[in-house]
Amino acid sequence: MRLTISNLSVCAFVALGACSNVGANYQPVVDGPVGPNYNADLAQCQALARSQPTVDERTAASALTGAATGAATSAILNDSSDDLGRAAAAGALVGVTANAIQKTQNQEVIVRNCMRGRGYNVVG
Repeated sequence: MRLTISNLSVCAFVALGACSNVGANYQPVVDGPVGPNYNADLAQCQALARSQPTVDERTAASALTGAATGAATSAILNDSSDDLGRAAAAGALVGVTANAIQKTQNQEVIVRNCMRGRGYNVVG
């Protein structure tokens, strides 16, 4: 089965959409009692994580690297330049998706560290 760019796009968006409890929306598992300020602290930590950019110069670099890798791989494997554009687009999509996943994970770490800094025993 041959994947087209639209099929790859759908797969990428479904994969990102499945990550609903990650990133800035992450709700950590806290061991022990939580005080009356827990919800306010969580909201402030999530807001701090949301303030981090999702798209930046690294996103463009990831897209460029993915496009170059996709085109080069296609040229080597197919020994022709017929599908270079599609391979480059697919590689760029993979690069952008990987970058977005990394940024989402970084936002989750920000929420965890922020909550730990406020005295909560975050275990997960």
